[in-house]
Amino acid sequence: MEETLAVRKLDRLGVVLVAAAAIATALLPFIYVKANRIAAGKPLLLTHLLGQPSVLVLTLLLVATAFAVLYLQNPFTRLVIATLCFAALLAAIGFVATAFTPVNSTVARMTPGAGFWVLFAVIGLVVSDALVKIKLTPWMRIASLAAYTALSGLFLSSGLLDSLSIMKEFATRSDQFWTEALAHLLLAFGSLLIAVVIGLPLGILCFWVPKLRASVLQGLSLIQTIPSLALFGILMLPLGYIATHVPAAAALGIRGIGAAPALIALVLYSLLPIVANTVVGLQGVDPSVRDAAAGMGLTRRQILTGIDLPLAFPVILTGIRIVLVQSIGLVTVAALIGGGGFGIFIFQGLGQTAMDLVLLGAVPTVFFAFSSAVILDAVIDSIRGTAA
Repeated sequence: MEETLAVRKLDRLGVVLVAAAAIATALLPFIYVKANRIAAGKPLLLTHLLGQPSVLVLTLLLVATAFAVLYLQNPFTRLVIATLCFAALLAAIGFVATAFTPVNSTVARMTPGAGFWVLFAVIGLVVSDALVKIKLTPWMRIASLAAYTALSGLFLSSGLLDSLSIMKEFATRSDQFWTEALAHLLLAFGSLLIAVVIGLPLGILCFWVPKLRASVLQGLSLIQTIPSLALFGILMLPLGYIATHVPAAAALGIRGIGAAPALIALVLYSLLPIVANTVVGLQGVDPSVRDAAAGMGLTRRQILTGIDLPLAFPVILTGIRIVLVQSIGLVTVAALIGGGGFGIFIFQGLGQTAMDLVLLGAVPTVFFAFSSAVILDAVIDSIRGTAA
């Protein structure tokens, strides 16, 4: 009988992850102790901090996680150990930051180092690998995302991480942070909605008229080759002209800088995946199903809405997923032309050589993009499973 903690052969992914964690622990700084937000700071390796109880617990759990990844076959066991290690990592960085922050200091900064981020990524990959091997249902994957988000939120709300520099940057900019978060999401989801309204009918038209398909897809592909900053710049001149000569347009917020050029550029970038996936999805519908429906007297519109689009929907939704993740990332660049969003913090931090401020914009951007991908992937798999 197969034991719960069955030992298995070493796998290449496990060896790579353990090697990366070992290098991060031995060679890369776990935390930087800085006198202020722009100072270089003193790097401290995890091995330098073994006198801290939280770091000692983290080290033991890292060893246990490495053993589980290399030798244990049971994915549930690996998931439990990796989750404990994830919690220990957050706790350790919080306790270490608190321990090294001078009493009553308002300028000292404790910044997570490259070692922390490598360990964070490695543990995240171990958790993801275990979840994949468990073969969760689509909605259980969303529940897992919610659970780990809640765990991270618990640490953030507990105050344990308040000594970290990124949390101090958040504390001084909390109102602006939520304002820019709303602007970021409005631009990403607003451009997605407009792109779907334009791209879905255009994709259907391209499917119905093959002669039109090549020219439309080539034109949209050409837009994709234009760098985002260049496209923003191209749009600034005509929109500025319109705002100057058409008062009604200016009243609606159409200007050479701001959200208008950012929104238009994001929509243009979003059209190709939606149009292409709509065409591919419709082409994937079995022609015999269409012929049978036509033989029953259904009109072209009825076939489209009742057969073609429902069957092609998973492929179309895959295009929407690509667009949403892409847009969440591109909105950061829109901050350079006054579009707002988390890019504000990224570019301010680069200008001030304050990497903690850069993280304040980069971390939530990555989180939103990753969460969107996981949720939409689960929805797509759920629809495909229902159809099957």
